[in-house]
Amino acid sequence: MKFKLLCSDLDGTLLSTKSDVSKYTISQFSRIKEIARIILVSARMPNGMYYIQKDLGILEQPIICYNGALVLDGAKELLSVTIPMDMVGKIHEVCEANRTELGLYAFDEWHVPRMSERVEKEIKYTKTSPVFQPTQATLEQWTTQKSGVHKIMLMGTKPTSDALMPILQEDFGKEINVYRSNDTLIEISPKSVSKLTAIQKLLRNGELLEDVIAFGDNYNDLEMLSNVGWGVAVSNGREEVKQIAKFVTASNTDDGVAKYIEQHLLI
Repeated sequence: MKFKLLCSDLDGTLLSTKSDVSKYTISQFSRIKEIARIILVSARMPNGMYYIQKDLGILEQPIICYNGALVLDGAKELLSVTIPMDMVGKIHEVCEANRTELGLYAFDEWHVPRMSERVEKEIKYTKTSPVFQPTQATLEQWTTQKSGVHKIMLMGTKPTSDALMPILQEDFGKEINVYRSNDTLIEISPKSVSKLTAIQKLLRNGELLEDVIAFGDNYNDLEMLSNVGWGVAVSNGREEVKQIAKFVTASNTDDGVAKYIEQHLLI
């Protein structure tokens, strides 16, 4: 098989640990990066992706951040879609009533109200640092700056997340995308964007979605894997993702993406 673009999710897919790619993965990407553009596609902020690009030797390529809400090509902004601040304020009110804290992301800023176990993990795994500030202060500051939010991360417990999902979908589902990352985390992004729409933004003249191979593991990868030319799931992925994939490779911790590249993407 030959493809013009290889797009891969990071956490749970390309990363063999919680934060890094393996030497084996680096070697396989080095083998194919001259014949296919390699695009990292993630819910992460830019600073949580650049070091992975550097390790893979693909810093010259664009990146898709925040589930498609921000697309960057070096310092050039190719796409930026945000959640309006009045909507963020309403979501904050609902979350406060359900004892759930917000992580707010805009461009390369990440604001959280306090240090917690979840925030510590995010710092460690993404190699980024947040601004510690009460959420209401951030809302007021960003409203004054007339900036929106690229991503909201809701950090609660399984019971609070279970309770919040239907409320968010009922009250705001027409205006935002709501993804369940795991039992305790919910991610929110603008309704008009996704990993798939961001990939479409990067297609050059003469390129089609059929020319794209993509790798993923979670709910926010479903649309991408379903619509590109060849969607590959890792074996640790969600059952719904594996069901729609054209192929299921080994797990992320077993270098599933690299193994697929070595076995199926021939130069």
